[in-house]
Amino acid sequence: MNSNSINVLGYSGNNSQFVVKTLNANLRISENSKYPELEGPNPYEYILAGFAGCINALGQQVATEQGITLRSLQIEITGNLKEPKKGKSRPGFNNIEITLKPAAATSLETLQEWLKEVQRRSPVYDNLVNNTPVDVTLFKEYSYN
Repeated sequence: MNSNSINVLGYSGNNSQFVVKTLNANLRISENSKYPELEGPNPYEYILAGFAGCINALGQQVATEQGITLRSLQIEITGNLKEPKKGKSRPGFNNIEITLKPAAATSLETLQEWLKEVQRRSPVYDNLVNNTPVDVTLFKEYSYN
């Protein structure tokens, strides 16, 4: 099994816009009233957008492998977000609903098999429905004046 390391670096300075650098792009995270001109998706929208992007990429690939011609693919994802009170319950999405509308001249059964394969191969789907270990390291930066 191949393993690829993906790295992003996020930064902000003195209450400025939060920017995440990826290999090919800079992503701006919204919810910073100091810089409304730099408005972008919030962190939850990025999660759902990444999920939709993964489904699209795999959906196209699996369709080609299975001989399905997708004329188009619409993906709508809704995450129902729960923001609990301090210490009360788990924060995050209560559930995520996905509606796929593939335009293809094939049977419903074929599309159901296509979807099962997309779900089976999606790393984002796997990370959202299964526990993934997360290691956190904190460094204290000292200023010497």
